[in-house]
Amino acid sequence: MARAWSLLKGPALPGINTTVNMEDKILLGHGSGGKLSHRLLKEIIFPYFSNPILDKADDAAVFDCKGRLAFTTDSFVVQPLFFPGGDIGKLAVCGTVNDLAVMGAKPLYLTAACIVEEGFEISLLKKLIRSMAQAAKHAGVKIVGGDLKVVEKGSCDGIFINTTGIGLVPPGIKISGNNAKAGDAVIINGNIGEHGAAVMSARNDYKLKTNIKSDCAGLNHLICGILKASNKIHVMRDPTRGGVATTLNEIALQSKAQIQIEEDSLPIPEAVRGICELLGIDPLYMANEGKVLIFCPENESKKVLSAMRNDPLGRNSRIIGRVVKKDNPLVLLRTAIGSTRIMDMLTGEQLPRIC
Repeated sequence: MARAWSLLKGPALPGINTTVNMEDKILLGHGSGGKLSHRLLKEIIFPYFSNPILDKADDAAVFDCKGRLAFTTDSFVVQPLFFPGGDIGKLAVCGTVNDLAVMGAKPLYLTAACIVEEGFEISLLKKLIRSMAQAAKHAGVKIVGGDLKVVEKGSCDGIFINTTGIGLVPPGIKISGNNAKAGDAVIINGNIGEHGAAVMSARNDYKLKTNIKSDCAGLNHLICGILKASNKIHVMRDPTRGGVATTLNEIALQSKAQIQIEEDSLPIPEAVRGICELLGIDPLYMANEGKVLIFCPENESKKVLSAMRNDPLGRNSRIIGRVVKKDNPLVLLRTAIGSTRIMDMLTGEQLPRIC
């Protein structure tokens, strides 16, 4: 754990004046490691993230863990910072939790490192920290360490957040993008493209008025139910940047498999379709932050779907395609009129600062 997050609990530190005024905005001094840094962390960040491991305030989190571990890290630079259905803080926690969960792991601990721009409003920082704490509590994970750095005004878009997570993989779980098998059903737990559409509609340069909310959510509880229903899950992947199309291409390449998706089965909300048509974007390349793609044998799909639909995040779960055969890695889309086209990986960037 970074030194910036140590020495923050318990009695006042020698030489630290606890009457230092807390400014309304982040100053460069808040990143100095001195009095302002300690006051900011002690009064705004620690109260929300408090847990027995973090409260020791050591330079590294120490905990017992026996078995196979999953480990992941991610950085979040979304603009705007707040959007319908979420914010960069919730996104950072849920995104890392989901990356662990789709490997079959039970998420346990996270670290959170923030790079904050000079002049950033402290009230907004507090709001984001609160959102991260709520998302972590809902997922059942503890934030056990982190760091905070302040950079000069103009060096970043308000705040960037990096989260790292560790989770425990139960015995017998072997889920990987290279495990897709011929005949596997491809299942998704709900509507496609809502996160990308929500962020897009919140951006000032688009000035779109919609009621779309981001699907940003922690998927670990849903995935736990799936794994209880079936021990034959081959692949799980959350289709974030690049959307469903790009994620399916990644799996096809890893597994050397040909995947066919049915256009009529894709759950794309009309509001998302409308935004995509207006801006000339394919919804299959739109980012999602609360969706998971499941590959399992066809004969397991009914009980997997039943388990998914019993969870609030899986009410609209459905089969959207199948693995046709091994070799010749390719993703095909069978259209509503019966034709077939190649669904390639995203080239370039559709929308900056999406996650």
